[in-house]
Amino acid sequence: MPQTKLTIGELEAGYPMYCKALRRLLQQGKSAEEIERTVCWGHLETLNRCLPTRYKSPSYLLALIKRDLQKDNENS
Repeated sequence: MPQTKLTIGELEAGYPMYCKALRRLLQQGKSAEEIERTVCWGHLETLNRCLPTRYKSPSYLLALIKRDLQKDNENS
């Protein structure tokens, strides 16, 4: 299935949604390999590649979200 080309502005507008999608995928128990094959991962990679000072790498975001979810589980 061909992907639609998005502008950087459109990718930036979707950034919060991509981060939320990463969180949901982790909550669903998806592996890192499965997550790396998603559209949101690709969009986050593009943002990081084009604007590295503004957007962290997807693998860094994944580690942060994993840590937050582990803290949430320990506190509940």
